[in-house]
Amino acid sequence: MKIHCSCDDDVACATLQNLCKMMCDGMCSCCCTMNGMTMCQCNMAMAMCKCEYTADGVCVTCTSGDKDCCAMIQACCDCMCACMEAGCTCCLCFNNSPVCCGTC
Repeated sequence: MKIHCSCDDDVACATLQNLCKMMCDGMCSCCCTMNGMTMCQCNMAMAMCKCEYTADGVCVTCTSGDKDCCAMIQACCDCMCACMEAGCTCCLCFNNSPVCCGTC
């Protein structure tokens, strides 16, 4: 699963990249909300997540070598995509601290 976070502003982009660099070794989770209510929350405890810089932000990749864990990662990805396609906002967190929020 790949999660792309991007910023239009150079200062915001650098801040996002530095924040992710400091926190990316911790627990990764995503929370989809609509009208202030949580629709879906996925904790990626079953995955190895790494953060890479992109030209305009970061890309977080979550993977696993275990077949069952891969199935859970895919199910989380499908759920979050469905939520965002329906109009939810997704918030990416490391150690329960939000680092990136947005929509599709």
